[in-house]
Formats: sequence, structure tokens, C-alpha cells
Amino acid sequence: MLDASLKPRFEPNRRIGAIDIVYTLVMLAAAVFAYYHYRTYLWGPQIGMLFGSAIALSFLGWIWPATRWLVGVVAVFSLFTLYQYGLYAPGGAAVGRVKLHEIQEGHFFLRFFFASPAATMWMVVLFALAMPAYYFGLWRRSEFTQKVASGLVWSGVAMAFIGFFARWRESYLINFDYGHIPVSNLYEVFVVFSVFTSILYLYYERRYKTRALGGFVMTVVTAALAFLMWYQVSQEANTIEPLVPALKSWWMKIHVPANFIGYGSFAISAMVGVAYLIKEKMGGDGPNDRLPSLSVMDDIMYKSIALGFAFFTIATILGAMWAAEAWGGYWSWDPKETWALIVWLNYAAWLHLRLSKGWRGAAMAWWAVGGLLVTTFAFLGVNMFLSGLHSYGKL
Repeated sequence: MLDASLKPRFEPNRRIGAIDIVYTLVMLAAAVFAYYHYRTYLWGPQIGMLFGSAIALSFLGWIWPATRWLVGVVAVFSLFTLYQYGLYAPGGAAVGRVKLHEIQEGHFFLRFFFASPAATMWMVVLFALAMPAYYFGLWRRSEFTQKVASGLVWSGVAMAFIGFFARWRESYLINFDYGHIPVSNLYEVFVVFSVFTSILYLYYERRYKTRALGGFVMTVVTAALAFLMWYQVSQEANTIEPLVPALKSWWMKIHVPANFIGYGSFAISAMVGVAYLIKEKMGGDGPNDRLPSLSVMDDIMYKSIALGFAFFTIATILGAMWAAEAWGGYWSWDPKETWALIVWLNYAAWLHLRLSKGWRGAAMAWWAVGGLLVTTFAFLGVNMFLSGLHSYGKL
């Protein structure tokens, strides 16, 4: 059991205040505004996603007030970016790939900050700087350095979302038929993985009142971004391309994000597992107090896997429904589907043994680390070595 003094300090009885109400009204007003201006392009499920997102952001802002600032910053600079593009493409007219590049090169803020290539590079730099800052703060026991590291991660998340919305708009500017949410290829989903892993880590950082695990989590994010940079340079993977027919579906907007909340959670559990094994090797909960206690890290591993398993299950169900619409069958034993099932069974077994048998300790930490290898192959290895219906991001 988790010691009472080490349990996450949350605010379960926090009452809704005036700021909560105002923030919720702003979110709903933004959804109404978007619906009014784009209603001709929306239909049933998309309208539900629009207002559902507003409600979800309102709830998130209530339980985690820091996200209000994130939403505000992203909204302001994303709207500024869209406005700048609108100056050159009034009425949402397409400008083509060459003209879009000229617009970006000719505008200081777009070129260096807010166009999707620039914003994504800022994300990469900020996340990469956060990792050594976390480790240095842990080594020197410097709370200030660790706060700086957290600030770098928050800034990286903001730039990632700004770049995300800019790329979404840029796809329509190149060609209206190209327009799509940027979660369709390996380049785009590596950005999604990095930002979801980072923001989920920030949640646990706040909930457990410790920044000691930041370096471990940002190590896997930095590794993902190193691959992203190699992939971009070697394959010119950041080029916006039209969707293949099977991806032209609103299912993509919910299936892929749910999947990567799962992947991000599994990555966090693995890196916390690494920290757990290091602490145990160095003497457990004795004098080695730089890292959280073994019981706290065990609890974070469990909660991360539980959250990831829930979202991965939802994503798998959504994927089956999407497959039925696109290919006429819910399941085809495609390599991606097969490995998704292996990932699901792996974490289902982990949770079963944890909840029914009470397994704890190093064995479960090693399992969490091994689970990341299985998940990585399902996410990336299938695209590298196998082919099938899901081969949209071939290396």
C-alpha cells in the first residue's frame, strides 16, 4: 500500500469557483463560434467532437488549472498564425505549395516561430533541453533547475500544439483536398507521441509533487525526437501530402489520439520502471532520496499502465469500427492489428497480476520496461519490417 504521507496530494473536494465558470463559458463560446462559421462543413459526429472537446477542456481546466494557461497561449498564437495566413489567402483560398513556402519565408513570425516547421523545431529544442536540465537538477538537488526543466516542457508542449494547428491549416492552403488533421503519417504521429507523453508526464509531476522523474521520461521523448529529425532529413517526411483514400475519415481524428495517449502512458510507465530498478539497485528507500520512494514509483507505473490500457482499448475498438467502414471487416489479422492485440494482451496480463495477485516490485518494473519494447515494435517496427493495410508510414 502507498504510505499516507506519500499519497498524491490532490483536491478532491475543490469547489467550482467563478474562474471555473468563466473558463467553461469561454470554451463553450469558442465552440459555438466555430460551429457558426464552419457548420456547413460539419456533420453529426464532428459536431459532437467539437462540443465534446470544449467540455473536456473545461473539465481539465477545473482539475488541472495550469492547462488553462496552456490553452490560452496556444489559442492566442494559433489564431495569430491563422490570421497571418489569412492575410495572404483571404477567404481561405488555396495558395499551393510554392506560394505557401514564399509566405512563410517572407513573414518573420511565421518563418522563425509559428509556421509548422518552425514551431516543431522549437518543440524539439525545448524538449531536448529539458532532459539534461531535469538530470542536472536531480544530481545537484536543485529545485530551481528542475522548475526550469518543467518550464521548458510546458513551452515545448505549447509550441507543439501551435505547430499542430498551423500544419492543419497549411494542408488546406496547399490544396483544399489535401486538408486533414496532422496525424496521418510517421512524422506527424511522432510529434503527437512526444507531446502526449510530455503532457501526461507533467500531470503526474503535478499530482505527485516531484520532478525527479522528468529526466527519465524526457529521455524517451528525446529519443523519439532524434528519430523524428533523422526521418525528416532522410525522407523529407515533413512534406504535407494528400491522404490515401482509407484515411479520409473522421475516425482518424479520434482513433489516432486515443492510441497515442496509450503509447505515451506505456512509455512513462517504462521509464518510471527504469528509475524504480535503479533505486532498488542502490538500496531501495534507504539513504538514496533523490528519487521518489519505491511505493510512489510503483503507484505511478500502475496508474500509467491503467490509463494507457483504457485508452488503447478504446483506440482498438474505434480502429475496428473504422476498419469495418473502410475495408468491410472489423478485424483482418493485418500485422498492425496483430501486434496491437499483442500489446493489449501484454498490459492486460500486467494489470491482472497486479490487481488479482498483488504483484509488485522489480518484476513488474522489468515487465513495464519490456512492454515498451513490445509497444515500440507495434508502433514503429511493423512499419519498418512488415507490410499490410496499415502501411502508411513506411520507412
